[in-house]
Amino acid sequence: MPAPVRRPLLRRLSAAVLLCLLIALPLAAHLLHWDDQLRLYWQERSTGAEQRAAGIWLPDYRLALERELPGLAGDETSGLTWNAPTGTLFTVTGKHPQLVELATDGRILRRIRLAGVADPEAVESLGDGRLAIVDERRRLLTVFPLPATDEPLDLAAWPQYDLGFAEAGNKGFEGLAWEPRRQRLLLAKERDPLGLFELPLPSGPSAAVSLAALPSAFLPMRDLSSLAIDPRSGHLLLLSDESRLLLELDLDGQPRSFIALRGGRHGLSTSIEQAEGVAMDDAGNIYLVGEPNRFYVLRKTAGTEPH
Repeated sequence: MPAPVRRPLLRRLSAAVLLCLLIALPLAAHLLHWDDQLRLYWQERSTGAEQRAAGIWLPDYRLALERELPGLAGDETSGLTWNAPTGTLFTVTGKHPQLVELATDGRILRRIRLAGVADPEAVESLGDGRLAIVDERRRLLTVFPLPATDEPLDLAAWPQYDLGFAEAGNKGFEGLAWEPRRQRLLLAKERDPLGLFELPLPSGPSAAVSLAALPSAFLPMRDLSSLAIDPRSGHLLLLSDESRLLLELDLDGQPRSFIALRGGRHGLSTSIEQAEGVAMDDAGNIYLVGEPNRFYVLRKTAGTEPH
């Protein structure tokens, strides 16, 4: 007699679970952008060899080096840039503000203590002996000459520009890239909402500047944590910490290729946690930093690996 009573209850519970799944799965797919990534994957499959060769083509990249940045575990590395004149990389640390110069194998060459900045989140080489740093919480862009020594540097002594978005808080600008072809800076707003902006390089005394939003309707990522420009093709690399994704945009701002920064893919034994900086050198090598102090090098290989 108890069985007939239990069966309707089990059927109702099963129906309720199925209904929850039918509601939750599409919502999760939307929030995590799985649908957008699937669309991009199928788009990649139709890309010809000539188009692949003309850009970065991320599926051909594989991990070549992974290491810790010694002594930076408590400093929270964030942002990364390739400085062609010195053939080195620069990153910034947020918890204890520093500008750190790195060799291409991740060796720390020097550290420069920074004053006049609260929360450095992005750094970019302008290719002419100057660097730019974004202070996320204060929404300031500072342009200054690269110091020749490791003496402390006061950024307040150099022009600082108000980027606006006073309500952004800790969801402000985290990505910065210099586009020499159009002589402009590209900035990535982290989220709420995420977005890409352009800014002609400011000059003169400190003042507010006017950002122009760039089209970014199809970005299959939950946040933007860093930007980089390919010096050869001019294509843009977008890094997402929350989506663990690296995305290539072409000169028209359209997605061209991507890779997931997850363990088991592209030579990664484990997923990249808190990916916060990306840079690319003149030879096409890709460099990544992740909090608190991880360093990665990706190099192009002959074959395409599944995502």
